[in-house]
Amino acid sequence: MVAIRKSNEEGHRRKFLVVVDDTPECDRAIVYAAKRAARTSGVVTLLFVVAPGDFQHWLGVEDIMRAEAMEKADQTLAKAAERVRSVARAEPETVVKEGNTSEAIVDLIESDADIAILVLAAGLSKEGPGPLVASMAGKAAGSFPIPVTIVPGNLDDDSIAALA
Repeated sequence: MVAIRKSNEEGHRRKFLVVVDDTPECDRAIVYAAKRAARTSGVVTLLFVVAPGDFQHWLGVEDIMRAEAMEKADQTLAKAAERVRSVARAEPETVVKEGNTSEAIVDLIESDADIAILVLAAGLSKEGPGPLVASMAGKAAGSFPIPVTIVPGNLDDDSIAALA
């Protein structure tokens, strides 16, 4: 059973969830979410998922690799947060989770009833829109707990502002 979203209740704000990574299209999702949040008095939640580690080769290697992954997560989220601030003059929330990306997204949505929309951007490569977009728009779409907005990766800031 899907938990009821609380984003429209008193004391709550609609949250636009963006999964942050190093892809060029990620910026398109950030801009769209920031514009939508600004126009609806919402909040942007930025999620970075650190892949699970299996580093049992040497004592201490797992800790070092996890620390490096967390540092990369912090740097990537800081850059994404600055982009939200520059587009919407609003302070985003940032979250780091470790594990499978799809599972981390669902876990975060289940734990935060204010998250109302997942915003993704489609890549422009010949291989398709990207694995996350393909997964969310494919077999998972019918049972996903919230709506998913997919922003075309070829839209510029002005086009996104007009749509958001």
